[in-house]
Amino acid sequence: MNQRALIATTAAALMSMTLMAAPAAAQEKEKCFGIAKAGQNDCANLSGTHSCAGQSKVDMGKDEWKYVAKGTCKDMKGISLEDAKKMKG
Repeated sequence: MNQRALIATTAAALMSMTLMAAPAAAQEKEKCFGIAKAGQNDCANLSGTHSCAGQSKVDMGKDEWKYVAKGTCKDMKGISLEDAKKMKG
C-alpha cells in the first residue's frame, strides 16, 4: 500500500468514526444559560441581539448559552432554557 492510499484509508476511517459518534455526543449535551464568557457563546441568544457563536458582549449573560454535558449545567451555576426565558420576562 503506498503512502497516498494509506492516508486516504486513514482519513476515511476517521470520518466514519466521527460521523457515527456525533449523534450520540449531541444527545448527551444540553444548552446551559448564564455561563458563557464574552465572545464564547455557542449561538444566538434569547434577546435576539445576535445570531452567531462568539458574539456575546458580556460575561455570564443570562440570555447567552453554551452546550455542556447533560446534567452538568447546574453544577456550573448555569440555568436551563426555561429558567432563562422566565428571567427574561
